[in-house]
Amino acid sequence: MDEGALADALERKLISAAGLDVFGPELDVHPGLLGLDNVVLAPHIASGSVRTRSEMSVLAVRNLLAGLAGERPPNLLNPEVLDRVAG
Repeated sequence: MDEGALADALERKLISAAGLDVFGPELDVHPGLLGLDNVVLAPHIASGSVRTRSEMSVLAVRNLLAGLAGERPPNLLNPEVLDRVAG
């Protein structure tokens, strides 16, 4: 993602708001994003709760078990790849 372009679009209200948890070089936030009131920045910790991490682990296992069973993983983001491989 081009953080400079995002900052410009946010400043000009071409995009109403943004929330970022990851930055180009980690923890090196584009300075144009820092003073904006329509952006929320988190230092790559937005999923850092015990409950969230536990649920992420369960989700990963469900996807893995489905894949090993030859089934479609429940959270498959790019089904066209699976269709291409299976086809």
